[in-house]
Amino acid sequence: MKSEVYFIPLNSKDIRERVSALEKLNDRLSPFLTYKKDELVPVKLTIGDSTCVYNINPQLVKVISAGIKKRSAKPFIFDTSVIYSGRRQNAFDHLTLAQDKGFGYVKAGAPFIIADGLLGQDGRVYETGSPIIPKIKVPSFVGMLDSLVVLTHATGHIVSVYGGAIKNVAMGMSCRATKQLQHSSLKPSVIAKKCSSCGCCIAVCPAGAITYDKDNKALINQGLCVGCAECICACNFDAVSINWKEDPRVFCRRMADTAKTILSKFKNKIFITFALDITKECDCISTKDEKMISQDIGILASTDILSLDKAVVDLINQDQHRHFKDAGVYEDMFSYASSQGLGNLEYNLIKV
Repeated sequence: MKSEVYFIPLNSKDIRERVSALEKLNDRLSPFLTYKKDELVPVKLTIGDSTCVYNINPQLVKVISAGIKKRSAKPFIFDTSVIYSGRRQNAFDHLTLAQDKGFGYVKAGAPFIIADGLLGQDGRVYETGSPIIPKIKVPSFVGMLDSLVVLTHATGHIVSVYGGAIKNVAMGMSCRATKQLQHSSLKPSVIAKKCSSCGCCIAVCPAGAITYDKDNKALINQGLCVGCAECICACNFDAVSINWKEDPRVFCRRMADTAKTILSKFKNKIFITFALDITKECDCISTKDEKMISQDIGILASTDILSLDKAVVDLINQDQHRHFKDAGVYEDMFSYASSQGLGNLEYNLIKV
């Protein structure tokens, strides 16, 4: 049976028209937006880094927040810390950036939290059953709450080629250690000249694999290291190196397995993707001068994350000026995700 993907076409930069379109789509989704009184409802999104101007507008987020509150539930907006340098590497800077970009309670309609704690370490571990990423660490509320709303800005991506809802969940709902594990199976190492000898990495290493060398710099014993990446979270000096080189297809399959495990912990899920301002690079690194992959398409929603991602890509590919260079990467991820039961590749596109 095909999954249903709801679609409201929209090709406008006017925020009022975008808000109106989202309100119309939100009304159409009413049968799926049922919550218990006072239920806590997490709303996942990314605000983008400081250089990004094409992230989801807070006014659009407020439409979703208002819809949840209308049903007597309590929405909260959340994201997690990232593993690269920037203003989202810890909760203090991340929350400050959120305020700077307009994601305060008044404009976004709900409180914004960093779900994995101050340094991206707070969470719980789940086994995935996947040989390529056996365990993941995610924010503690995963497994405790029934509902989830995922708001995604469709973009290109430097590794996965397309960055959609699956990536938003897999990366955005993982603690920093699991972000590293998805990016690379290789073990971290220490950049001696950056090491301050603070001992934080030694204190958090669960395998006792880190000691000081003769120069009093941290040293990771690769034989003892289990690749958990907790040292990356603990280091505040960027002294623990991250290996970004990875087979894109392996990276994408790890994301699919991670997303599947996370989503299995929620009973009620709705995914909304904004195929607007579709930049070549993701919100982590895009700027005001970023190239666009295609023209604006509209807003799409589904209870099936895979069908939603597939529908967005199919619509992007209808634009003759699209800039996807290697569709085989995300196509392999979609095929793998389908084989693992993450969702359905076949869908009915329902225009609203």
